[in-house]
Parts: sequence; structure tokens; C-alpha cells
Amino acid sequence: MMYNTSAGIVPGKINVHLVPHSHDDVGWLKTVDQYYVGSNNSIQVACVQNVLDSLIPALVADKNRKFIYVEQAITHGFFALLSFDFLLEINGGMCMHDEAAPHYIDMIDQTTLGHRYIKEQFNVTPRIGWQIDPFGHSAVQAYLLSAEVGFDFLFFARIDYQDRAKRINEKTLEVVWRASKSLGSSAQIMTGISPKNYEPPSDNFYFEVGDTSPIVQDDMNLFDYNVPERVNDFVSAAIAQANITRTNHIMWTMGTDFKYQYAHTWFRQMDKFIHYVNQDGRVNALYSTPSMYIDAKYAANESWPLKTDDFFPYADRENAYWTGYFTSRPALKGYVRTMSAYYLAARQLEFFKGRNEVGLSTDSLADALALVQHHDAVSGTEKQHVADDYAKRLSIGYTECPLLNISYCPPSEVDLSSGKSLVVVVYNPLGWKREDIIRIPVINENVTVKDSKGKVIESQLLPLLKDSMSLRNSYSTAYLGKSTNVTPSYWLAFSASVPPLGFNTYIISSAKQAASHSGMRTVYKSQISQNDTIEVGPGNLKLLYSGKRAKLMRYINSKTSVNKLLEQSYIYYRGDDGSKDLQPSGAYIFRPNGTYPIEPEGQLSFTILRGPLLDEVHQRINPWIYQVTRVYKGKDHAEIEFTVGPIPIDDGIGKEVVTQITSNMISNKTFYTDSSGRDFIERIRDYRKDWNLEVNQPIAGNYYPVNLGIYMKDNSSELSILVDRSVGGSSIADGQLELMLHRRLVADDNRGVSEALNETVCVFDKCEGLTIIGKYYLRIDPVGEAAKWRRSFGQEIYSPFLLAFTEQDGDHWANSHLATYSAMDTTYVLPDNVALITLQELDSGKVLLRLAHLYEIEEDTDLSVMSSVELKKVFPKKKISKVTEMNLSANQERAVMEKKRLVWRVEGSSKEQPTAVRGSPVDPAKLVVELAPMEIRTFVIEFYSERGSFSDALYRRSNLRRKATFSLP
Repeated sequence: MMYNTSAGIVPGKINVHLVPHSHDDVGWLKTVDQYYVGSNNSIQVACVQNVLDSLIPALVADKNRKFIYVEQAITHGFFALLSFDFLLEINGGMCMHDEAAPHYIDMIDQTTLGHRYIKEQFNVTPRIGWQIDPFGHSAVQAYLLSAEVGFDFLFFARIDYQDRAKRINEKTLEVVWRASKSLGSSAQIMTGISPKNYEPPSDNFYFEVGDTSPIVQDDMNLFDYNVPERVNDFVSAAIAQANITRTNHIMWTMGTDFKYQYAHTWFRQMDKFIHYVNQDGRVNALYSTPSMYIDAKYAANESWPLKTDDFFPYADRENAYWTGYFTSRPALKGYVRTMSAYYLAARQLEFFKGRNEVGLSTDSLADALALVQHHDAVSGTEKQHVADDYAKRLSIGYTECPLLNISYCPPSEVDLSSGKSLVVVVYNPLGWKREDIIRIPVINENVTVKDSKGKVIESQLLPLLKDSMSLRNSYSTAYLGKSTNVTPSYWLAFSASVPPLGFNTYIISSAKQAASHSGMRTVYKSQISQNDTIEVGPGNLKLLYSGKRAKLMRYINSKTSVNKLLEQSYIYYRGDDGSKDLQPSGAYIFRPNGTYPIEPEGQLSFTILRGPLLDEVHQRINPWIYQVTRVYKGKDHAEIEFTVGPIPIDDGIGKEVVTQITSNMISNKTFYTDSSGRDFIERIRDYRKDWNLEVNQPIAGNYYPVNLGIYMKDNSSELSILVDRSVGGSSIADGQLELMLHRRLVADDNRGVSEALNETVCVFDKCEGLTIIGKYYLRIDPVGEAAKWRRSFGQEIYSPFLLAFTEQDGDHWANSHLATYSAMDTTYVLPDNVALITLQELDSGKVLLRLAHLYEIEEDTDLSVMSSVELKKVFPKKKISKVTEMNLSANQERAVMEKKRLVWRVEGSSKEQPTAVRGSPVDPAKLVVELAPMEIRTFVIEFYSERGSFSDALYRRSNLRRKATFSLP
């Protein structure tokens, strides 16, 4: 029988937009490749090849049918022979990225990779955001990754169950989301929230082979004819949804995870529904897409409610807050951040050197980083073998990782006694001059450090302690398959000063009398018997410790006149095992069942190392927590490096390990966390702006994702903590901030992964829980003065120095190589409030440049202002022929995007804001880029045929060309 599926929109009726889709995770229970080919089906029967192979003939069979597909990482290249533009109209990134754990630069990069590919291959520009599965939604997703890429609408499904109930009652599931207070209405996005999930409206409308929903049996010659009943089912579901939706248009998401492996089973039933429902006439059904749906919504000329801030945290029911994944798999999260920093710098170097037409490039790392931003990847919510696969892909992209974080760095561990020198080239990917301490392991104390002019510079040796050596030996064996012959004894620390977008060179050689150069002093080593106050810090910042208690007591900065009580401690939350209500703590869910302080066991281990560059405080907290606190002479913050693990679970209890920073500040339940490394959002304990919160989880329900930092303030000061990877954080008590550093659990939380978050590392025949090494950074400032540190040092954390090592015989490097270099004009640096976040040579020879204003409006008196960048001085060795401003994902000109984007009406004129300040168009003669607070501007730049000479700068003459090993400190 032929069915009439040609229905369009009918005015005056409820129009049911049937949107067929398949949500195909790029890794979760199976790896991305296993999902594609359909292997490992004992875990999950899912095969993307089957979806794609059956989908195309089903679409060809009826031109009225529609389908949408998101995950470009799986289908990359599959649609080369197709002309179904509606398949590619949504999202368009390489994956459906998470919104809690990724940094905004990674979100931009993965979206750009997908958007430019689709544009180049099919000339399609996605206009719909489709974030249906991430577990909470960030402000950055709304104004940056939706509005600023040119989307007209953003769809998602997961919001807090209390929030959803209120929105259903008030018909506010569709809102105008104005997420940036700096960019205001200029970067708002119309947003639709599913009334249920991203699945069909009820259990009556699933049609995969094996599904149990009743089909439409329309053959009257056979038993079980049910057309009237099924039409009634359809109409009832449509009216129910229309009653909670504004306008007469509703959308049904017809599909879910890995559906349409036999597409005809779905389309056959939808054909029948459209045919018979429209004959019935009470409602109108049609094949549709999100674009068709939102165009119909827009034509209704409705005014919509306004939403600000974000959609964190997310709970899907009572006692089930999805806030554990903010910290889950902290090693993978750290690895992603390290690789992201490397990728940013590597693209710059690739541009300076010139991109190879064939051979090695940054492409492999780009693909791996894009894939791992997926909402079941960097989130930490995948099975263990899938996490291993993500890490392997990152490793392939970065093939010579020196494992500096476990003190394993073969290039630096050379014997210098025979007259050889170690050359360290330090590259600075930031747009301003930078000074920082370099720390590398060396095998003995007889070393000296010279700068690029041959002058001996101050350095310091710090002993490499037994705990570090144990980790080094264990993990180098685990990852390299062999133990090392050379054992370093010390960390060598020295201060490096490097120009913007450039490098400086340092020579490490043998010294006969190490003491005269090393600066190493161990002037205090104590046990619990000490009872005096101990002052630590060679510069303005002093930390005061109680020797008797081995505890931090006070923070004093003589330069800023800050003098505050301050304590730092560890606790763990006992992970609920779900015995009461079947809701345990797991990879997704944070469900604490009691708070337990972690007290030192036995005799306290408390050692202080002093020197001219930095002081270190070493503390053995317990057998599985070790901590080093560093205070630098030239820095006004403390650096805390923690080693946590293996977390013991021999007692059958999962543990979630937290560090708490406690002061006497009066914070009034208020603290601030960043949105994907960008805006800071005010959080108030036990409070939601959009609804009256019923508090059932006072700890888990107040946790938020932290990518850049967290802070609190009172009338006199601000206490800020910055992080080196995404973690969960909160302020559970006034005057206190906490970060969850590591978690190891014994139960699955019943959200599909079917595996306890119990990461283990196996070396030969021995397996033990994962040990994590990480850092966070602490500073207290007078109120109103902290943003400068959070923004500028936060950028330094994200983009550390990139080190390259090589050896030389004698002291001839400076005679054959340029020792220092800056790609920018030597008299120029970027403004303090602007960061260069992308510098990438495209395949066409053009250059992709992104500049980001780092401050929000009113965040800082001096720096929350319009700023400007002189492109002629950023590229002094090249002549710019053309500058084209693009949208954020660089797949269309910004002027074109702004002209065609839909402008949605907002309820209440009082809620309208003045037009946000934006930088002016770039004058082709002056070539100056203006940036307003929180503005990111993206350009494609073309140069005349000259090429820069970065390679020649690094290797000025060819007689000493050696392979350099690049790494991140």
C-alpha cells in the first residue's frame, strides 16, 4: 500500500513534527571503532554501519522522509556521495561534546574541525545546536558554541527534574537563553528543552527490530487490525505535549541511542501514522527536521521567557545528582588538558615552520582531542577499556610524551661529566612576555645553568624524594614496558624568561662545585616534636605553619597587606552503595554517605626545603596522600601538588577524596565557579534562581564543574583557587572552598555504564588502584583585585611553556643557532586582557587566528575595557593581503551569519538590554582588531607569498642540527 507522507504544516492545527534521529555515541560502552563496525556486541548490540547502510535506501525510497545525524567523528566522509543536506544541519562538530569537563578552547576546536569539513565537502552550514545527551548545560555552550557559531536554535534534553516539572507546569520549556552578562542579547540563543528525554513521547512509539511498541496493523484481512486505536494513541500523546508547549507546533524525537539499524521498521510505522493521523484530521503529522520546526515556531511571532546563567547541577530524580563526573577519571582529564595545551602550541610552531603537505602534522592530535571532548569521554563516564582507547588515541597524536609529571624525562637525564651540555629551548605560546620556573630532573648536583648570552643564572636543586621515585619506576614500567637504567637524584629549578610567541635557550652543563650555583638549602626538617610557628616563602608571600600540628595556619602577603587565617585539610566522602534506595555513587552520580576527615597516621612527616627561588613544604598526609606546597620568590600564589592513591577500598567502601581550604571569611553561602573556563557564575548554596529548590542532597546538590577556578569573597578579600584540569568543587560551609580530587567507587550508579568507577593500573602481575598527581593554585587578594591573577595566571596554567631538549658537545650552540626569537614585533606584546587562542595554518595556506578578551564587564576596573591588537605587529615578518572576519567556527563570514540569524522576541520589554559593545570591523589599512569584554573574534588571514623563517631561526646554520624532543613541564 502507498501512504501519503507529503503533509506539510497546517495552520490552526496541532502540528506534530516527527524528527527521526539516531544518537550514536563516539565511545561509551564500546570504543568508537567497535560501535562503528558492530563488534563487542556482548556489551551492547550497536552497529553504526548498519544504521548508515539501512538509512540511505530508506530515505531514497520516499523523498518526504527526513533524518538528522550529529556525530561527524563516526560518519566522517560517509556522505561524500549524498545530497541529503538535512542529515548535516545540526551541531556539525566531530562529536556532541560534554559541557562540564571540556575547556572552551577544546569545544571551539572540535566544533571548528567538524564545521569546516562539512562546509568544504558539502557546502552545508549547520544552523541548529543538538546537545540532547550531555548531563547539564553550560553558559558557554549557549552564547559561544551556539549563538557565536551562528545557530538559530539549541535543543537539549537533560535538566534537573525539579526544574523540568516547573517548566512543564508554566509552559517554559522553550526559552531565550541569554547566558553572557557581557555580550547580552547580542549572543542569546533560542533554546528548546525536551519534555521527557530525546526519545519518542511514550513507550508506544519505538520501532526498532525487537522493540515492543504495538505497530500500526492496517491490513483488514489480517487479525489485530488497530488503526483507530493507534491513531487515538498518537492524538492523545500529541495533545498532552501541546498542552505544555507554546504555539501549535510540537516536536517528537523519533529515535534514541543506536536506533535505525534497520531503518525500514521505523519509517514504515511513521509513514502509516502520518497517513492515518492526517486522515483522522484532529492533529496534523509530518516528517520534519529541527530547522523546519524552529522556522514554524519563529513564524508564530511568539514572545518567549528569558533564561540566564546555566543548567548545572543536573539531577534526574531525588538523591541523584550527576555531579560526580565532574571529577571522574582525573588522570584522563589531566591528560586531555595537557594534550590540549600541546596542540595549541604545536599549531603555532607548525604555522611558523610551514605546514607539510605530506608527512607529520597536528591532524592526528586534532582528531583525537576532538573525539575525547565527547560527553562520555572526558566526562569520565565510559567503561574502562573505552577510556584506555581514548588515551591511546591521544598518545598516537603525541608520540613522545616524556612523562614529566612522574619525573621521567630521558632527554634531561644525561651524563654531563664528559663535557656534553644539555640545551633546553623554552617556547612561550602566549602573546605576552613571560617568566616562570622550569623544573627538570637531573642525575646529579654538579650542574650549572647559563642563559642564551652565556651568563650563569641562579638555579636551585631539590632532592627527588623516594615517593616520586617509586611512582616514576612503577609508571615508566607500566607505560614503557621496561624499567630505566638512569635514576635522577634532583629536580633542577631555574627561572626562564621568554618573549611572546617565541623561545629562549638555556644551557645546562657540568659544574665542579655545585653548591656555588645550586642554591639548594635544606634548612628545616621536622617531625611532630616542633611546636613553633614556621614561616615559608622566599618572597612577598609567606605561609605560616604550625610545626607541632604540621598544618597551615595563615596566609600573609607583604605587598598586598593581606593577612588571613587559612587552613588546608583532606576529607573523603563515603560513596553510598545504594543499599537503601538503589542509588549508589558512581561514575555519573555523586551520592555521599557521610563525611570523614583524613588525619595523619602515626608520626607526622613534615619537611621544608628552602632555596633562593622557591620553598617547598612536603607532607605525608597518610599512606596514600602526599602533598608538596611550593611558594616562589617571584609569585604571589601558592602551588599545591597532590599525589592521591591508590585509594584503599579493602573495607568495601568507595571513597571520594576532597581537599578543603578554610578561612575566616564571611562568604554568606555565595561562591563563584567558571563556565567552561570562561565566565564566572555566582552560586548560592541550596538555592536555584529558576525554582524553589527542595534540598535532598546538601553536598552533591551544591557541586559545580570547575575548569578554570573557584573563588569566594567578603567585604575585604577574595580567596581564589585555580586548577590544572576539570574537577568538581563547592563551598559547603561559609568561608570554605573544596575540590574533589579523586574518586574510587565499588558500585555502579545504574546509569548505563554497568561498571564501578574503580580505575586500576597493572604492572606485570600486580594491579592496584590508580594514583593521580595534580596541582591547584591558591591566592588571597584584596577584594576587587583578584581577577587579574585569575585571568592572566589562568591562561599560563592552560598554556605552559613548551620545552625542547637536545645535547651538544662543548659550548657551541650559540655560534650556530639563534638563541632567542619572537614571532611578534620585538617592541610589541598583546594587551594584558587579550589571549591568542588559535594560530593555525589551514590547508589552503591561509591562517586561522582567534583572539579572546579574557575579562567580563565590570570584572576589573582597568582591564574590563575595550582592547586592541595590531595585526601588523603580530605578523611583522609577513605582509597581510586580506583579513576576513568569520563566525566562531570559521565556516561562514561573520557579517553573513549576523544578517541571517533569527532574532527571537523576549517576554517583557523591561528584560531587554542595551546592545552589547562589540569591536568595530577591521580596517584593511590599519589592521587593528578591537575586542570588547568577553568577545572572541575569529579571522581567516591571507598573506602575500613570503614565508616566515622560524625554522631558520631555530636552526640558523646546519652544522648542529639535532632532533629535539618537545614536552610540557
